[in-house]
Amino acid sequence: MSTLIANIGELVTNEPAPGRDGGPLGIVRDAAVLIEHGRVAWVCRAADAPAATAAAPHRTVATGGSAHGAPAVRDGSMNSDATRGTSEVEVVDAGGRAVIPGFVDSHTHLVFGGDRADEFSARMAGRRYEAGGIRSTVAATRAASDDELGARLAGFVGELHAQGTTTFEVKSGYGLSVADEARLVRLAGEVTDEVTFLGAHVVPAEYADAPDAYVDLVVGEMLTACAPHARWVDAFCERGAFTPEQSRRVLEAGAAAGLGIRLHGNQLGEGDGVRLAVELSAASVDHCTYLSAADIAALATSATVATLLPGVEFSTRQPYPDARRLLDAGVTVALASDCNPGSSFTSSMPFCIAVAVRDMGMTPAEAVWASTAGGAAALRRTDVGAIRPGARADLALLDAPSHVHLAYRPGVPLVARVWKEGEVIAER
Repeated sequence: MSTLIANIGELVTNEPAPGRDGGPLGIVRDAAVLIEHGRVAWVCRAADAPAATAAAPHRTVATGGSAHGAPAVRDGSMNSDATRGTSEVEVVDAGGRAVIPGFVDSHTHLVFGGDRADEFSARMAGRRYEAGGIRSTVAATRAASDDELGARLAGFVGELHAQGTTTFEVKSGYGLSVADEARLVRLAGEVTDEVTFLGAHVVPAEYADAPDAYVDLVVGEMLTACAPHARWVDAFCERGAFTPEQSRRVLEAGAAAGLGIRLHGNQLGEGDGVRLAVELSAASVDHCTYLSAADIAALATSATVATLLPGVEFSTRQPYPDARRLLDAGVTVALASDCNPGSSFTSSMPFCIAVAVRDMGMTPAEAVWASTAGGAAALRRTDVGAIRPGARADLALLDAPSHVHLAYRPGVPLVARVWKEGEVIAER
């Protein structure tokens, strides 16, 4: 069955073209989208849609009202020549509301045991955030069964889908032994193709006095066990975690094993993370809270995406990264949730958009682009993050007339329906 989403008041395509506004958002007003076989078949203004035909049976589905408070239109149908011979066309009336690409969350840590609510409470009382708190999650994760971890992971995936996220990356990093890291990447691979091996998250307690020996393990037996289940390798290049030299060893070993490179860098202070990522042609360097002029210049002349994680600064009370400096320099910027139990326990991309607009110098349009097309760039994906013919049919219908409402109405659940590869995966 094909799906036609009609009566879209504002369609964010992320495909600028003549006659479209919104700059990089490529907004089409009074639009329609046809989905066939899990892909976008065409996108256009409703008035320019292929001629309606009764060649295919159809049914019209209302979606709970319009952005302007009027009932959704329930009569009529639109069938393109492309639908001739298909069994049925489902016509979904968007009621004048906005449709955007599904969010692409390019940085999460969703496979773990326990939580760190006590640590969060202590931070709110004035204790400083440090990377070493990860070890408490490692202990809880090692103690959890596969079934327990898998059930919790499934719950987080449900949260992501309900909030409009259709593509997401998942890192390991809370096992830090060969067996535990291998099971984390295996479990992650059951819910996403975007799996990152993060054995170099922190040095586990049993190697506290021998960090280089732990790096030997990461680049040796652990990488061998995890690489078949992962697409990416990552390292936490930061004080309290891994030095630039240790991080380089891990990333180069991962690349030699066929994995793409990502990097945690410049979260707790200025350092060598950004420049290391650029030198190694990493797909992204994530956090970027503390950047020098040289760091920004290096990013601006590279294909490495700067992924900003506003949930972290919200939850740790660190200074927010200055997205305006990056954008004005021409750096490609992504937004991601960094959903994890220690420093950013949120799965909400709309929340991250609102914080980025309020506190990081981004416009609503820039934040929406960064959370969709920017995330796709950080994962080096061309099939998601935009609504264009041939792209995967990952879309979110908002209960709002415009993408601006994602920042304008923070904390309000605005995602009404979500499609992934043309199938509805969440609805309210």
